[in-house]
Amino acid sequence: MNELLTAVRAGRHHDVPPLVLSLDRPGRRTALAELKELRKEVRDWDWQRRARIRKALLVAGAGCHTGAAGCAAWIGGRDLRDWTRSPYPLILASLKDRDPAWLGDLAQRFAGRSALSEAEYSFVGELTRIARVPLPVTDNLVTGWTELVGAARWQRRTRRPLTEILRDDPHTAVLAPRLFEMPELPPQVDFHDAPDSQDHWPGALCALAGDGVLDRSSLVERCVARLMRGGRSVDQRFFLAVLQRLEATEDEEQRHLRDWTAMAADGIAPVASHAQQVLVRLDARGALPTRELADVSGALLFRPEKKLVRAQLTLLGKVLRRDSSTADELLPAVAEAFGHEGIDIQERALKLVARYLPAVAGPEVRELLASAAAQLGPVHRETVTALFGGLVEEAPQEVYEELLPPAPVLRRQEPAPETVAELVEEVAARVKAHASEHWIPASAVLNTAAGITGFERALDGLVRLARSDREELTDGLREALAGVHFVEHGLSPYMVDPRGVSTSHGLSVVVASLLGLVSERDRVAWRAKTVVTGADACAHAALNGVLLDRVWEASEAMSVGRVPFLLATPTWHTGAVEAAELVERLRTYRDLDVHPGPADFAQALLRVRRGGGPERAEAAAAAEALGTGEGDRLAAWIRAEDAVAPVLRHPATTVSRPSAGTWWQRTTAGARQVLVATRERLVIQRDFPEAFHWLGRARLPRAQQCYHWGPERSSHWTATLPGDPETLAAWLMPDLLFAADQGHRGAVGFLPALAESAGEAGGAGGAMHLALAYGLGARHPEDRTAAVDTLLVLAARGRLDGTVLGRELAILVDRDLVKVNRTADALGTAAATGACRTVLTVLAAMLPGLLAYEKTPRGLGDLLSVAAECAERCGTDGIEPITGLAATAGRKGSSQTVRQAARLLATFGDRETEERPAPESDRKATIGDQINT
Repeated sequence: MNELLTAVRAGRHHDVPPLVLSLDRPGRRTALAELKELRKEVRDWDWQRRARIRKALLVAGAGCHTGAAGCAAWIGGRDLRDWTRSPYPLILASLKDRDPAWLGDLAQRFAGRSALSEAEYSFVGELTRIARVPLPVTDNLVTGWTELVGAARWQRRTRRPLTEILRDDPHTAVLAPRLFEMPELPPQVDFHDAPDSQDHWPGALCALAGDGVLDRSSLVERCVARLMRGGRSVDQRFFLAVLQRLEATEDEEQRHLRDWTAMAADGIAPVASHAQQVLVRLDARGALPTRELADVSGALLFRPEKKLVRAQLTLLGKVLRRDSSTADELLPAVAEAFGHEGIDIQERALKLVARYLPAVAGPEVRELLASAAAQLGPVHRETVTALFGGLVEEAPQEVYEELLPPAPVLRRQEPAPETVAELVEEVAARVKAHASEHWIPASAVLNTAAGITGFERALDGLVRLARSDREELTDGLREALAGVHFVEHGLSPYMVDPRGVSTSHGLSVVVASLLGLVSERDRVAWRAKTVVTGADACAHAALNGVLLDRVWEASEAMSVGRVPFLLATPTWHTGAVEAAELVERLRTYRDLDVHPGPADFAQALLRVRRGGGPERAEAAAAAEALGTGEGDRLAAWIRAEDAVAPVLRHPATTVSRPSAGTWWQRTTAGARQVLVATRERLVIQRDFPEAFHWLGRARLPRAQQCYHWGPERSSHWTATLPGDPETLAAWLMPDLLFAADQGHRGAVGFLPALAESAGEAGGAGGAMHLALAYGLGARHPEDRTAAVDTLLVLAARGRLDGTVLGRELAILVDRDLVKVNRTADALGTAAATGACRTVLTVLAAMLPGLLAYEKTPRGLGDLLSVAAECAERCGTDGIEPITGLAATAGRKGSSQTVRQAARLLATFGDRETEERPAPESDRKATIGDQINT
């Protein structure tokens, strides 16, 4: 036994099997107890020491287990599974004296464990071969099998055909059908849309069915059942591809009639389209009952996919032409299309009803059709009245009520944890969560308030408890963060680089300093990097530099232990500090004879709620009464009216780009940027620490490519200047330009936090409205959703100027910086929440410029559709007639643009459509001010 443990500790895994086999049953039990203790011990070793003995420990423990359940658990242990070459042959060698029934039990138990790989599949297969038992068919084993098949396709220099690999595998007939029963397909089961290819899974499975390896009729049944069950879109497309290649027979199509109708009504678009085609074939063969057709049509005509709806109306038209006596059953189903959002769909359904209405026998059906037609808009009112006469009752005029979300209210931040245990738990959770994530998707956290308040709570708690319970705090942090990389190896350069820092990096800096992991030399060198200078410095790096300067200062303050708490800790969830509360903090500092840290006090000033009002005046007077230099500075800051960096109007003209041949000109040739500038604030450059000086310098519009955005990383940007959303919107505008023009993901995540902040949005510069316009035209849907949230919050707070936003959108479309169809999608989403009047105001200002184009912009019909939908719901009272709308509605043809323009025009009734000034002159009157450099 001692010899076995010595071999394991030395990492001699090839020596382990004979040593295990030389032990009797009691000896193996004793050795196993020692191996378990060794396993616990190595968990605290560094990774290099662990790697040297992992294989030997795995093989020895598997061989010493006398029960199959324990052996399976040992082999499947995650801490023992990090190897470069599979040790399973050694495990089999250490188990060669076991009974076949025992090996079969081990195979069954191990096959049920999670995350089986190619090597583990081979291991289970070998166990079942030796034990002469059937292969246990589990989902995890199938996943391992698909990995093995995938690896086999690339074993040679030339790729082996998939069909050949599956045909040669003795377990294909057993494992392949299991693919149709798994909750999700393994990622290795790939396919592509090449109809005749057999070198992907659908084609290969169908080829095997043709060869008799797999049962074809069983595959058809499994495909239908799997499509009926639903699931991920990619899985549904896979099973549909298999079903289409199997080509169901007429009898099979007839037998699954109810399944096709269900798929057509509820399946994803490709599945519904296939089911609809089957129904067309069944109808051609006379095998589709009228009642079934009416039922499926009623559900299918509600679908948003216009292609499916048009195809269904075509099928209904064919059946009605063939037998008009079906009108009583089918026309009520046709009338379901009157509620479709597409005006062309409404028109087709109305024509179909008009054509076969004379064939309707019962008055009840006519009344039902008339009631359904009453929901059609004003553009169809004349046709509906002529068709149904007095049967159509005028819908009662409902008073429209704009539905906006509740205006956000300030939420007070919770105080820092008061006990060491609570603080250690919170700090460890935040640091470890960040260490385990390489990238945080944009959709993960759009509300950045939680990120900054949690960080500030933890930072303030560390400063407080480092002063009162330093030894207990450091011991608790060292134990809780054992194994975290920076605790074991020190801070990495990227964690102190202003170009990519986050709040979690900031906490790591403070903890590392508290634990004595940062030398004085490194502290001085790294803090010097927080000062961002140069023409290429972006707002992200500057704001990150402010954060780093604060945490380095806090680290130095903790080493001395005199600072009782931080001045800049937010009062509210937005990051703002209440003026009266900051006065009280300064009074405590004065009484304790503690001098505030320059960076901490500077950040507190940037966060303090300032401006007019009796409360602010009282706070300013109280600050002055402190009799300290910081109190006088605070009083002057509270009374100041200017923003940190006042925003100038944008001229909407071409601005300078980098020299010819650069990345920018290669990718955006001819594009004209629309950005805004900010003025300098000398007080920032004179009285604030050097890391803050960037914030006080004048900034001209300049699109700059950088990679600092992301919800978790941007939380401290908005909290650095919670009272100046206009300034932040101006500085971060290039992010939004790239989100719309180049499709960068995640750049819009900070906008909702700006809309919630305490500052005034929509000031003289209008940067928030321009930023919102970019966000509404962002390429990615999740970014547009964030922009819609911003729009609704601004509207709820009464700080949205829809006319200004509409004009900004028209400018960006004119510069080809946002796409009309993306904007239509975003505004349609906003309207769907109940903000129809708000959206219509925006569109009324945006549409005149677009309607004046000689060539119709792509997506204009969708934009007009959103406007018409809003106008029909909320009315057009107070909305000026839209220039160019009548001319567009009067064009020849039946395009979506013409139809929707006529629909929107009908909502204005008999009101005049007088011409307003031309769009270009209107635009120049709005944004004609030039930047005063």
